[in-house]
Amino acid sequence: MFHLLFYYAAELLTTNKLSELACLALYLMYEKKQGKKSFWLPYIRELDRQRGRGQLAVESPLLWSETELAYLTGSPTKAEILERAEGIKREYNELDTVWFMAGSLFQQYPYDIPTEAFTFEIFKQAFVAVQSCVVHLQKVSLARRFALVPLGPPLLAYSSKCKAMLAAVDDAVQLVVDRPYKAGESIVVWCGPQPNSKLLINYGFVDEDNPYDRLVVEAALNTEDPQYQDKRMVAQRNGKLSVQVFHVHAGREKEAISDMLPYLRLGYVSDTSEMQSVISSLGPICPVSPCMERAVLDQLADYFKARLAGYPATLSEDEAMLTDYNLHPKKRVATQLVRMEKKMLNACLQVTADMIMLLPDVTVSPCPAPYAPLLN
Repeated sequence: MFHLLFYYAAELLTTNKLSELACLALYLMYEKKQGKKSFWLPYIRELDRQRGRGQLAVESPLLWSETELAYLTGSPTKAEILERAEGIKREYNELDTVWFMAGSLFQQYPYDIPTEAFTFEIFKQAFVAVQSCVVHLQKVSLARRFALVPLGPPLLAYSSKCKAMLAAVDDAVQLVVDRPYKAGESIVVWCGPQPNSKLLINYGFVDEDNPYDRLVVEAALNTEDPQYQDKRMVAQRNGKLSVQVFHVHAGREKEAISDMLPYLRLGYVSDTSEMQSVISSLGPICPVSPCMERAVLDQLADYFKARLAGYPATLSEDEAMLTDYNLHPKKRVATQLVRMEKKMLNACLQVTADMIMLLPDVTVSPCPAPYAPLLN
């Protein structure tokens, strides 16, 4: 059955109808409705028990209430969750199309068409259950990068730094440990190079010692700038886009700011002759006056301050909240996530402030920039 499923899943993907996860969620719902007749009943019972909960006993925020999602206010992860939920809703609305396009696959299920047999909430729960069982494999081709391990992620403990991992061995997925384990000892498995936002959405936990955690800063050249096309050409020549995403990794904030500065300086160039000089140069070097540098750094500082102001609580208040042993698990994991985001933002703000203090004259006024780059 499953090789046919993946055949049709590939066909539906090429027409942007349905993802593999949605196809599997559809099968999961029908198999569950089979009850004791289903071969997969023991697995389905375990998936029901777990409800997508990971090692912190927290289910995916895709299943959280509006009140619970408010714990993530200020975090871009909240918008990502809402966007993912909208995507699941769109796929639910396409289920009937799948039913009619691949009807032979569903003949064994004597039920109504999907949207009549199952509510959206049931489909979302099935989708999250399947999603929580997807693991990220290493050292394999892209086509084999992801695997479905029904009782893997929900029952394992994960870490971003350990060396034990789920690996592709021939045609199977095996747990490959990095050292001998004693009977009864918990095995911790590497969860792949995923930021905490993805770990929370997919598995319901975050890793406070995650070297792959990151924030995203999006910068864009101003399209109203008369020199936009020239700046776009210079940016592309130096490996950047007109809308460029910068990743800020925990502990490497200074490196990230240094990567942003040449791009932002380019956006601040206003004099035509200076722009011609930039075009004729081979590198991303822009003529940097003290007032331009102050304007660039001030814009960065204001951006980081605005992001921090978007959270309803301060970093110190998060720290105090996490000392409460009775804190609800969902609020705890959400607070852990936003606390780590705030740490990175505060570190970025500190790096920017330090750079301002290193200017030859800290009292210099920022130069006007009618077409300054946009930060999001």
